[in-house]
Amino acid sequence: MPNQRPLSSSIKISLAALAAGLALSGCAHGRASSGAAAPSAATATAMTRAEVDAAQAAWCEALVAIGAEAAAGRDARAMAANVLSTAYGYDQGPVLFKPTLTFGAQTFRMDKAGALAYFVGGDPAYPDDTGFALKGWKTCTPDVKSVVADGNLAVAMGNVTFEGKDGSKVTVDKTFGYRRGPDGRFVIVVHHSSLPYAPTK
Repeated sequence: MPNQRPLSSSIKISLAALAAGLALSGCAHGRASSGAAAPSAATATAMTRAEVDAAQAAWCEALVAIGAEAAAGRDARAMAANVLSTAYGYDQGPVLFKPTLTFGAQTFRMDKAGALAYFVGGDPAYPDDTGFALKGWKTCTPDVKSVVADGNLAVAMGNVTFEGKDGSKVTVDKTFGYRRGPDGRFVIVVHHSSLPYAPTK
């Protein structure tokens, strides 16, 4: 049984980076830390390309860190749950989550439990999930192609390339949708991923 102990310093740093990457409006829009109200949709400044790049880099860092936590024999499930609570908007409303390696009735995951199962497996309700974050990814590199942002909402589309321990690489198509929450942070509310189309002749 994995040694379940407090998260390591390196994992805490990765979670802090994720929170920093997604706490975009707090820094970019000068929101005071004393609990000042978050900007309304009518007055919010649109998410910038730099902020999207930071958020997606932080997402990649967190994914790699979950795998490292598992490899070290620690509680990767607890860390993944923490990442989902930090980076995604499950506590604010629906999150549209369609990851790469899902199919059939479980293609679309409409709750946190389904997302957690995808990242770390181990849920009998999702027997086909073996844990995407547990595959031992060495690097995760986003390549944002374009961003559409308006007020409290932003949509980013591009690619993410994952490198395995053996040096092999796989690139997937990614669409992330972000919304500014009541605390001023941008959180992920749309996560769509698919393998690039390969035409056959």
